[in-house]
Amino acid sequence: MAYEFDWSSIPGSLPFLAEGLGVSLKITLVALVVGMVWGTVLALMRLSPAAPLRWFATGYINLFRSVPLVMVLLWFFLLIPQLLSQLFSLSPGTDVRLTSALVGFALFESAYYAEIIRAGIQSVPKGQLSAATALGLSRGQAMRLVVLPQAMRNMVPLLLTQAIVLFQDTSLVYVSALADFFGSAYKVGDRDGRLVEMLLFAGAVYFVLCFALSRLVQALQKPKAQH
Repeated sequence: MAYEFDWSSIPGSLPFLAEGLGVSLKITLVALVVGMVWGTVLALMRLSPAAPLRWFATGYINLFRSVPLVMVLLWFFLLIPQLLSQLFSLSPGTDVRLTSALVGFALFESAYYAEIIRAGIQSVPKGQLSAATALGLSRGQAMRLVVLPQAMRNMVPLLLTQAIVLFQDTSLVYVSALADFFGSAYKVGDRDGRLVEMLLFAGAVYFVLCFALSRLVQALQKPKAQH
């Protein structure tokens, strides 16, 4: 007997799904911003002439790039509540799942952004740094005012591509039972007995959003390629 699709549960669940999508986008945005900032610091540390800084950054990046994201999320889901409870005397029932997810994603993604940013910095001709220091700028000023702006322009497509991957990875917060978009769709489908339809709908939404962003990446790459 063929499976009979029934999409009737989707319209009524759209507000709940929209809340879940908001959670996914919030995690993506926070992890993107924090990941880029901390990733930039890590990238500069890896390129630093100071050996301790290079060792720390290399160890951090290798650690997070060698561990599955779902395991990192579980680490922070188990550790963050205890840490916050000790620091702020939170009651045992306080929900810190979103905070745990934000911290886990931000620290994990920063390792990947660090490598992208490091490659972007190294793509800038070394003569730019030498010329800036010859004009009287310190190494830090030359990096901040001359090298990094050029590197960021070169890295925009890669940074957006990583943002697409990050948005897709937010579905892994199901390990903490956080109601992101995927988790919300799964709950509605399980509740209404229409899991297949809801997961297909969720997949279609992910596809539309990620495809639109991928087209934006291609549009940004075309002028550079033509140049």
